[in-house]
Amino acid sequence: MMVCLKTTVRALAIGTLAIAGLSQPVAAQTYPSQNVTMIVAFPAGGLADIIGRLVSTKLADRLKQSFVVENRGGGGGNIAAKAVAGAAADGYTLLTTTSALAVNHTASKN
Repeated sequence: MMVCLKTTVRALAIGTLAIAGLSQPVAAQTYPSQNVTMIVAFPAGGLADIIGRLVSTKLADRLKQSFVVENRGGGGGNIAAKAVAGAAADGYTLLTTTSALAVNHTASKN
């Protein structure tokens, strides 16, 4: 029984190493390679705007890329959320909002 277990473990180890040796190295793309838009779901001057601008400044410093803050107030954050949901799924459009967005989802059909 012990010999069978050792043989199985050895076969699994050899198979894993063979698969790892055959795989090609993957080169990751650098992110971000263009400006990132951070859409704030409320008008300028509010708490969500201040937090969005602070976060975008820190991210711009750390990632060495420009972050553009765009305020789209209205609809309790639904307008901004719709804009971000309709943007390309490439990670270059981010949403800054509050918990109001979760409440809006339960209170409105749209």
